[in-house]
Amino acid sequence: MKASFEAEKVKNISSLRDNQQLRSLSQQWMVEVSRYRYSYNFSWLGRPIIQFPQDIVAMQEIIWQVKPTLIVETGVAHGGSLIFYASMLELLGENGRVVGIDIDIREHNRREIEAHPLYRRIHLVEGDSTSTAVVDEVYELAAGKAAVLVALDSNHTHDHVLEELNLYSPLVTRGSYLVVFDTIIEDFPASHFHDRPWDKGNNPKTAVTEFLGANNRFVSDRDIESKLQVTVAPGGYLKCIAD
Repeated sequence: MKASFEAEKVKNISSLRDNQQLRSLSQQWMVEVSRYRYSYNFSWLGRPIIQFPQDIVAMQEIIWQVKPTLIVETGVAHGGSLIFYASMLELLGENGRVVGIDIDIREHNRREIEAHPLYRRIHLVEGDSTSTAVVDEVYELAAGKAAVLVALDSNHTHDHVLEELNLYSPLVTRGSYLVVFDTIIEDFPASHFHDRPWDKGNNPKTAVTEFLGANNRFVSDRDIESKLQVTVAPGGYLKCIAD
């Protein structure tokens, strides 16, 4: 029964991958809902998570499969993603920890994160994610961890994301994932993010393309985006396939 179900799922995902019209409609829908700050309207256990529900489900599947002992996230914002990751690690039942890095952890957000029941699994690092001091601290925290997952969701410019990819990808263990959020920026109309330093041609997806061209430890897991259809990370779910 399980084998039959899994085979049907593979067939469904393959069909979704081949349906370019549906993908175009999904992308059009994402452009439209972004005008209403759609991703800002959800929370996880009381904290704003600023993610699409579809990507939250995808990360849940990855975490349950990989069973990481450490999750590193760049970009803390309100802390909802940190709480989400901590809750998944709590369900796994081991001593897993989450490291959240942000150049500016605002005091009201820090206060709420530190007051959360799951804060015991969270370690906050304030500073530039690409600075030597921050990178060294994260590497010390990752030392000896059996399974490490990394999620990049801070400054979305090409240069910054590429630097994060090069700095943090060595931490990711074989079979785990390096997830780069907001690669969808490349697929949106030019100047859609007119108030931001990133845009078409200068964003996480362009950084991922350059990174994969020079790194053979990772491949883009296209099955994830195919089954989601709606995702802010097309091409950004990178699976580590080598030590």
